[in-house]
Amino acid sequence: MTRTARLVATLDAPLPDPDAATVELVRLRGGRTALVQRGDDEVVVQPLDDAFQPLELIRFPAPWTQRFGTCAVSPDADVVVFAGTHALRAVAPSGATLWEIRHGCWGCPASHDAFEEYATDGRHTYPEGGSAGFSPDGSLLWAHIRGPLAEGGEPDARPVDEWLLLTPEDGRVLARVDARAAAAGSDHVPHPDPRQMGLSIGEGQDGAPMRWGRWDGERLTVEYFEGLDLALLDVSPSGAHFMTVSHDQDKLALYETASGTRVVEWDVEESVPRHPDAEPENDEVWPAWDWAGGFLDDSTVVAGTVWQDEEWGEGRHWLVARGSAGPEPLVYPGPGPGPVTSSPATLGAGHWYTHSEDHRTLSVWTLGPR
Repeated sequence: MTRTARLVATLDAPLPDPDAATVELVRLRGGRTALVQRGDDEVVVQPLDDAFQPLELIRFPAPWTQRFGTCAVSPDADVVVFAGTHALRAVAPSGATLWEIRHGCWGCPASHDAFEEYATDGRHTYPEGGSAGFSPDGSLLWAHIRGPLAEGGEPDARPVDEWLLLTPEDGRVLARVDARAAAAGSDHVPHPDPRQMGLSIGEGQDGAPMRWGRWDGERLTVEYFEGLDLALLDVSPSGAHFMTVSHDQDKLALYETASGTRVVEWDVEESVPRHPDAEPENDEVWPAWDWAGGFLDDSTVVAGTVWQDEEWGEGRHWLVARGSAGPEPLVYPGPGPGPVTSSPATLGAGHWYTHSEDHRTLSVWTLGPR
């Protein structure tokens, strides 16, 4: 069987700059969504109405250019926290710095007081980095940094990745733990309960350690999933399960959040058929799950095999339901935004989105009738 996607909306990137980052959709408070795009000089946030139509654009001046870190938008779209190479900085639309926390440098063993100290230093051309993530209600901010904090003394010979829990209004550190990683980058994956957060860490070829944090109001505890290399992709709308793809891209799985126990797993070679456009005589054709996708509802996820498929032809997306026999192919209507040009990213409530080939257009989808 196949399922057909139905186009809900097509949205253009807010920034005309072709060098601006890929436009993304993020979830705001109350189930709303917003377009977010990072340029060198600013981050633009454009909330959408219930029909995914753009509302007024909000601009946040950036303290450093986009290759020096990531950013997180608050659930009310009134603050952006920049997770930079040497500091976390919260910025208002006026450009005012609400607070800043300096930490160890992602690009070298030193600490820095300001971006200008290394902005033109060739050793910092391609720094590693961390990330920040707000809880869905905006009450907590989680941040993955290169330690130590500025008040924590000089860096050790071996830099330590730390995971912080902060108060978003003033940057006060509530808790800090060793992330036990050597990150090239990371992403925060929020849980509906603001006291829980997932952290997906990329170490390049070395692995993909995943962390799960829980805050009881006094102490931050972390589940480290030792021995597993898992890219954490999404959390179900109820928070009961989370979705992962293994670092080597052969296993897509759902885990029970409360226990950390794997509930179901789909091996890509067993569940995804050979690409139809691959040469019949080629015995080295294999699919691989994308490090992308997520939940449409509590029991159904959308996933992709685009990364490997594109070696042979058009990329493919799959609908995978807990308890089903296996993935169902997703078919996109044409002409228009199809065929598949990117991996899928989900929004919950039955919606997901894809990017055009030039990453300048974003298409929102839902499932059509069977």
